[in-house]
Amino acid sequence: MAHHIIELIAQYGLLLVFVNVLVEQAGVPVPAVPTMIVAGALASMERLPLTGVAAAAVLACLLADYAWYAAGRYFGGSVMRTLCRISLSPDSCVRQSELRFQKWRGSILLLAKFVPGLSTVAPPLVGAMGLRTAPFILFDGLGSLMWVGTAVSLGYIFANQIDAVLMALANAGSVALMFIGCLLALYIIVKWWQRHHLMRTLRMARITVEELNDVVNNGGNPVIVDVRSDGARLVDARVIPGALLADINSIERIADTVPPDTELVLYCTCPNEYSAALVAKALMLRGYKRVRPLLGGLDAWDAAGYPVHRMSVAEEVVVSHAV
Repeated sequence: MAHHIIELIAQYGLLLVFVNVLVEQAGVPVPAVPTMIVAGALASMERLPLTGVAAAAVLACLLADYAWYAAGRYFGGSVMRTLCRISLSPDSCVRQSELRFQKWRGSILLLAKFVPGLSTVAPPLVGAMGLRTAPFILFDGLGSLMWVGTAVSLGYIFANQIDAVLMALANAGSVALMFIGCLLALYIIVKWWQRHHLMRTLRMARITVEELNDVVNNGGNPVIVDVRSDGARLVDARVIPGALLADINSIERIADTVPPDTELVLYCTCPNEYSAALVAKALMLRGYKRVRPLLGGLDAWDAAGYPVHRMSVAEEVVVSHAV
């Protein structure tokens, strides 16, 4: 069986490498690294061209990544929210990626493929945040080459061991499949537990968009706070009129300007109001008692037909420098 797997890759060679990498980079959980490692081993035996293997894999990366990049550039935040809804860690994937982009800009693509959860998110993210096409192709091409080169090199260097590993898996038969299945199940359980623990930690009362609208219309004066990052507001320029802009890293802005007895309503665009709940917890530790995240966040407010202001680029720049 081990030799059959190697023969299969040797027979279809570059096409199999190309398709496997393309499908994985498109977001389907079909690991391409094992295929590239075996292809690298075959290249060391001169059964596949080394440059051809690398070129096929890098081309597949660029095609899939550019499709995601274009989707992010033309459809913006909606693409990011869709990716997070199908993620095993939806509550923080966009926020963490946005923070990484703010820090590293386009160079995030150099290491994105080595970071779990970032490989698929990074291309549409940089597209949504306005990275130009030329820098995208440069950084993504270099990052893809590094990733492909690492996998293929491992196969090339350890070619003699590849056959032994495949043979061991073949001899293990159903036991190996059960072991791999158990590892996958364990991974899913761990991610579920992390999510469950997070939601318990951030459990608190929410205010609905209807309730907030009623409070405002009836003369209430809650301070509404947009807790999204600067990067998130570049992707989605909508804000609730009059909202204070302060994310998790600039809570001092709230503490310096808002008395502790003020009613605060925090909103974001994260699944489960993740960022809003984080900031609310931090403010409660500072003595704020009347703090509630907005249920459904900005999307729910906008969908209900309540007023939304779109920030201009100039406003975003001013806010970014003020924080």
